[in-house]
Amino acid sequence: MEFTATAAFVLGGGLLVWSAAIHYHLWSEPDGYRSIATIGPLFLLQSIAGLVIGVGVVVVRRLWAALVGIGFAAATVAGFLASVTHGLFGFKDSWLAPFATQAFAVEVVAAGLLVIASALCLAAPSRTSSPTPSGPEG
Repeated sequence: MEFTATAAFVLGGGLLVWSAAIHYHLWSEPDGYRSIATIGPLFLLQSIAGLVIGVGVVVVRRLWAALVGIGFAAATVAGFLASVTHGLFGFKDSWLAPFATQAFAVEVVAAGLLVIASALCLAAPSRTSSPTPSGPEG
């Protein structure tokens, strides 16, 4: 696989893991998100899923893995934006919350890198479409 695509997969997956670590930190604090009904379990689920998906993206480095990572990052961003603007499950978050802007930036950049990885996968010539050598020419 091309170096640029590999770098995009590794960096994008790494950022998903970083987002997972942020969410776990926020959930695990004594007065953290774990005490908020519905949101607390979702933070824990996000941290577990983010770790699994992020590591999977790095290990697998295939188009489908990048698409799963993009979807996960987009869903996380959408959930945060919904919580900030309208509230979510009876909880309204804020841009001033600890790590809010950092997590948002990490997830947006992760999605962007995985979009790049996806585009590079689609642009790469298929291995099966390469001409096979027909033997020595006479």
